[in-house]
Amino acid sequence: MSRIRVIAIGILTNPRRPGLLVFEGLDSATGQRYCRPLGGGVEFGETGRAALTREMREELGVEITDARYLGMLENIFSVNGARGHEIVLVYATGLQDAALYAQEHFEGVEDDGSRHPVYWAAPDDIRAGRIRLVPDELLALLDAHHVFA
Repeated sequence: MSRIRVIAIGILTNPRRPGLLVFEGLDSATGQRYCRPLGGGVEFGETGRAALTREMREELGVEITDARYLGMLENIFSVNGARGHEIVLVYATGLQDAALYAQEHFEGVEDDGSRHPVYWAAPDDIRAGRIRLVPDELLALLDAHHVFA
């Protein structure tokens, strides 16, 4: 059964060097790689901020600070041969442990135990299309809030 999923994602930029913390995925149907900021599903009775805090703890084992709402995107997409529809709540946030900003790579863990690479994506690579940032409208929202300025 098709349904709309609500997710919350965290925009974590690196104060030490330009970078946006993203996980890398692969669309098995097209062979195309993509990146998305970390986050996940909002559960019934949970706020977007609470979901983001929980997801960051579950996926990376980190604590975040001061999640500030930036906006909402509607994302209709196809991945791995299946269509999806999401309402994406976007929050700017930071890492509670400042030492983590020096870390180049992380390993994210999904609910099903699968692992995926997490790293700081360079804004220049995103803008040049060398890294495909999803949802597709996310870069415009980040630019409207001067995230990479």
